[in-house]
Amino acid sequence: MKRIGIYVGSFNPVHKGHIAIAKACIDQKLVDEVWIIATGSYWNKNDLYPLKDRIAMLKLAAGSGIVIDETYNDLPYTYMIFRRLKKDHPDKSFSLILGADNLPRFREWRNYEELLDYEFLVLPRDDIGKEEIAQIMKDMGKNDYRILKLKQIDISSTYIRKHLNDHDLIKDMIDEDVYRYLIEMEKDLHAA
Repeated sequence: MKRIGIYVGSFNPVHKGHIAIAKACIDQKLVDEVWIIATGSYWNKNDLYPLKDRIAMLKLAAGSGIVIDETYNDLPYTYMIFRRLKKDHPDKSFSLILGADNLPRFREWRNYEELLDYEFLVLPRDDIGKEEIAQIMKDMGKNDYRILKLKQIDISSTYIRKHLNDHDLIKDMIDEDVYRYLIEMEKDLHAA
């Protein structure tokens, strides 16, 4: 059975940290592929770049084993995405990729109980140690999770958006093709 890591987010825009996380899941043989799903309308975010542009930028940045999804983008909640994935791909095994910073409030996610049926691939964060991760998982009755072996990545899409006009400041955070796309897109958005 093919193992697929599901990485859901706004990717507004995608940066090198996002891709490093996806690659780490594959390189550490936790999954065979990572499917990145950019959400069309994110429940807690405003001012997103148009979905078609976020998908185009993801395609520019993606590497081997990374699939950019264009099927489930209209679903606003992660549990809805997993419901559909399970129905549409019964021959595949799915894992949820998420940052440890999501764990303390995970029970606030809409229908979070459904997601507990899937393995979690957790990106460590400096402020949430392995012991705290283990305690949160224990409290949720969750045993099937793995912590990625990856240093914390301090790159923010918000920071990139705020500093688009200072290429030197963000050049190490964002793929060059994505950066060029963003600059052209910004010109088009402001010209409209």
